Amino acid sequence: MPTSPNAFVWYELMTTDADAAKAFYRAVVGWDAQEWGGGREMRYIIMSAGEKMVAGLMPLPAEVSAAGGRPGWLGYVGTNDVDAATQRVSQAGGAVYRAPADIPDVGRFSVVADPQGAVFMLFTPLGADDSPAAAGTAGHVGWRELYASDWPRAFDFYSAQFGWTKADAVDMGPMGIYQLFAAGGEPIGGMMNKPDGVPSPAWLFYFNVPEIDAAVARVTDNGGGILTGPLQVPGGSWIVQCMDPQGAMFALVACTR
Repeated sequence: MPTSPNAFVWYELMTTDADAAKAFYRAVVGWDAQEWGGGREMRYIIMSAGEKMVAGLMPLPAEVSAAGGRPGWLGYVGTNDVDAATQRVSQAGGAVYRAPADIPDVGRFSVVADPQGAVFMLFTPLGADDSPAAAGTAGHVGWRELYASDWPRAFDFYSAQFGWTKADAVDMGPMGIYQLFAAGGEPIGGMMNKPDGVPSPAWLFYFNVPEIDAAVARVTDNGGGILTGPLQVPGGSWIVQCMDPQGAMFALVACTR
């Protein structure tokens, strides 16, 4: 277990149409977009909220598509030693899809999955970490949600790997328990057993928007679809789960309707 909890530090969309995805998320979330040359072998687009970078967009790699991969969002968990963290994931029964590798002038990363198959990335940045935006800041990630096949076992895995701790647990009746988790402070996400409509364990990320109804209209006006909601969750926030035009699932959260 790390000496201090590790949190998500970056988010990335792999998509079949980078230009269309860029236009969609700029319209829906309000991001600015900038092409990044950074020495990578393929195109990479940085999406920012104000002066802070939030996420990256890139074309779905051919080898991922050939293996059955589809457009989707991935989260990067920060660690001070990607190689050691990758080895720990493997030893705990997780999968390693890409061994640790360097991104020139940026940092070192790997692509892994937890023992139930939910994919995420590990990342060690070069230089000082960028301070996170204040909670609720528009355009930033406001919540992280894991759909697991067995959430108690999933929590045990992430707790052992990254020092995450349990917060409140919400009884959702027939849908089971929704377990909030924290990484050294206030809760940053929740875990639950996946609904039948979710084909396999996966992470879902919620982007902050000012008002949920206006955001729903932007999703549909720009070719996206609504999967669930809008609905109000404990604490008073409003959420909606969506699909972008290329088929990547994402979610939005707002304090007001």
